[in-house]
Amino acid sequence: MTINGPAAILLAMYVAVAEKQGVGSHQVRGTIQNDILKEYIAQKSWIFPPLPSMRIITDIFAFCSEHVPNWNTISISGYHIREAGSTAVQELAFTLADGLAYVEAGTEAGLDVDEFAPRLSFFFNAHNDLFEEIAKYRAARRIWAKEMKNRFQPKDPRSLLCRFHTQTAGCSLTAQQPENNVVRVTLQALAAVMGGTQSLHTNSRDEVLSLPTEEAVTIALRTQQIIAHESGVANTIDPLGGSYYMEALTDEMERRAMEYINKIDELGGMIAAIETGYPQREIIDASFEYQRAIEKKKRIVVGVNEFVTDAPPAIEMLKIDPEVERRQIEKLGKVRSERDQARVDECLAGLRKAAQGGDNLMPHILDGVKAYTSIGEIIGTLKEVFGEYQDPGIF
Repeated sequence: MTINGPAAILLAMYVAVAEKQGVGSHQVRGTIQNDILKEYIAQKSWIFPPLPSMRIITDIFAFCSEHVPNWNTISISGYHIREAGSTAVQELAFTLADGLAYVEAGTEAGLDVDEFAPRLSFFFNAHNDLFEEIAKYRAARRIWAKEMKNRFQPKDPRSLLCRFHTQTAGCSLTAQQPENNVVRVTLQALAAVMGGTQSLHTNSRDEVLSLPTEEAVTIALRTQQIIAHESGVANTIDPLGGSYYMEALTDEMERRAMEYINKIDELGGMIAAIETGYPQREIIDASFEYQRAIEKKKRIVVGVNEFVTDAPPAIEMLKIDPEVERRQIEKLGKVRSERDQARVDECLAGLRKAAQGGDNLMPHILDGVKAYTSIGEIIGTLKEVFGEYQDPGIF
C-alpha cells in the first residue's frame, strides 16, 4: 500500500478486516510503504514532525514483529526521490541512508535488529539509462549488506538482504507522442529485471495524461509478461555480472553513493540532514540541471525537444464517473451514523494518552479502527499531541 503518514492506520484497518473474516494477524501478508523520511526529502506529503513520525514507525516494527510477522513493515522508497529530480546516485544514496536511519531508530527504541530488519524492503525507480540503472541495483545490494553488517552486527543473514520492488519512471514519460512511452517502459522494466528486482510495476503509456485506461494497463502488464516468459533475461542471476563495463560502473555508483552517505553521517544522520535541507538542495540542483540539459538539447527526449510532430496525442483517456465519489460519501455517512460513538470517544482518549506517554500506539489505533473511528479522527487526535510539520522552505 503506497501510504506513508497514515500507514499505521491503514495497516490496522487491514488487520481488522482480516480478523473480521476469520484470518489471524499472524497469517496476514503485505507491505506498507510507511517511508516518511523521503516525504520530507522529496514527495512532500507528511503529517507530523520527524521525531514523532519515527516513533510511529518503530511502533509498527515492534507491533508487527510480535503480531504480524509476515508483514513488510516499510518499503524504503527511492522512487519518489528520483521522481523529484534526483540523479541515480542520489536516489541510491538517500534511499539507503533513509534505511539506515530507520534501523538505527529501531535499535534505539530497544528492538533487536534481527526482529525487524528481515522485513524491511526497498522501492527503486527504473529510469532510461539501461546500464546505469542495473549498476544502481547491484550497488544497492552491496552497500546495504556492508553497512548493515558494519553498523548493526546482525546475526540473521536475512537482515543483510536488500529486497526491492521497482517501478518504471513516471517522470520519464511524455504527453507528446505517448505511444513512445511503451518503448521507454520496456527498456526500464528490462533494466529492473536484469538488475535483480524482486517485483515490478510497469507504468501505462497514458500515465502523464490521466489515470490509465484498461487497454493501456493491459499493454503495461503484457510488457512484463513478455520480458518474463519470452526474453530469457530472467533465466540467470545477475546476467551482466563480470562485464568490465558493468563492474566498473557498479564500483563507481557505490563509491559516489558512499560519499553522500558519509556526508549525511557527518551531518548527524538523515534527520539532521533533512533539517538542514541538505538532500533537498541536492535534488533541487540535480533537477534544475536535468531540465536545463533538455532545454539546451544536451539531453534528447524523443518527441519533446527532437523528432517532434505537430499532431496532438491520438489516445483515449479515462474519465471517472462522479457517481463513485457520491456513493463513497454516502457509505461513510452511514458508517458514522450507525457506529457506537461512546466507544469511538473512548478509543480516541486511549490513543491520546498513549501518544502523550510511551506506550506502543498500534494497539490503540487497532482498537480505534475496530470501532469504525475514521482516519481523520485518529490523525486529528495525534496532531493534538505531536503537532503538524511545516516545511521550512529550502532554496
